[in-house]
Amino acid sequence: MKNTTATFKKAKEEKQKITMLTAYDYSFAKLMDEAGINSILVGDSVGMVCLGYEDTLPVTMEDMIHHTKAVARGAKNALVVADMPFMSYQTSVYDAVVNAGRLIKEGGAQAVKLEGGFEVTEQIKAIVDASIPVVAHIGLTPQSVNAFGGFKVQGKSEAAAQKLLDEARAVEKAGAFAVVMECVPAKLAAKITEELSIPTIGIGAGAGCDGQVLVYQDMLGLFSDFTPKFVKQFANVGEIVKGAFEGYIREVQEGTFPAQEHTFKIDDEVLDKLY
Repeated sequence: MKNTTATFKKAKEEKQKITMLTAYDYSFAKLMDEAGINSILVGDSVGMVCLGYEDTLPVTMEDMIHHTKAVARGAKNALVVADMPFMSYQTSVYDAVVNAGRLIKEGGAQAVKLEGGFEVTEQIKAIVDASIPVVAHIGLTPQSVNAFGGFKVQGKSEAAAQKLLDEARAVEKAGAFAVVMECVPAKLAAKITEELSIPTIGIGAGAGCDGQVLVYQDMLGLFSDFTPKFVKQFANVGEIVKGAFEGYIREVQEGTFPAQEHTFKIDDEVLDKLY
């Protein structure tokens, strides 16, 4: 069954958990789709896990469109959400709508995600008014890593917790159909989830959220530069992949690959006639 914004709304109403993973290419999007994932996020985390940047800030609109197109071709039933990269929406409401439109029209996404609370409510409203569904993102917003002074848990003090709750209400009022909460204390995330009529998607925000999202390289052990506390490794695919690479290198060097069954035949008579 095709997942849509209506699917998210229904899941919230019926207290069914929503599943989301990141993907950045056709092959993994297809595998996730076949597994039954509700939504695929083409995250600007592509900058770190695929492009080798230290953070998400260098990611461009062209990067996001390129990877979103690949994911959209592989996802038949999952709702494809594309991240709006740094400075694609902060500069003006006009830029926000234009760039959101590019991710839908050129990238093939069905929704966009942008980071921030009060400061982006005008952008959210304008994008939604342009008939583009929006997922909001509050708490730890990686594009603001320099302003935060690093990757830190958000909302721990009374004032900070109240601000997060107020921001959640504000992005809902602006028209977001769901909100991602990142690195938020579990009890606070659960309270925010109860307060909102739209689904909450947690990443490092506890099981009280309406759904969860993870970067697939993290949960498969494919990205080892660092592992956030909130990540559970569901399989150590990285070690399996590395072992396969090592096996390939060894067999090529030993001359055991390719073996006879991996080659094509030619009649000796043909070879004998060569000069």
